[in-house]
Amino acid sequence: MAVDYDAPRNREEDTTESLEEVRAAQAATASQQPNDVDVDDVSVAESYELPGADLSHETLEVSVTPQQDDEFVCTGCFLVRHHTQRADRGGSTCIDCA
Repeated sequence: MAVDYDAPRNREEDTTESLEEVRAAQAATASQQPNDVDVDDVSVAESYELPGADLSHETLEVSVTPQQDDEFVCTGCFLVRHHTQRADRGGSTCIDCA
């Protein structure tokens, strides 16, 4: 059965809601929301490092391993892939880029 969702809805149950019912529903949802901020949460949040913070005193050490004999560099995404991820035998494109 096809339903016309653009047609106006004129049901009685939509219009019979009184102002008191609406205010009671709003008061019920307002009473469920927290009004206080926990002090412990604020102290935890202060310990996080924010983006753009001064990290000049930090050192970054990364070990780089050279390309292995069973790996190739894909010409599509320029990632080093294992030889089992070649799209075709002897090609230089990975399965994802093919």
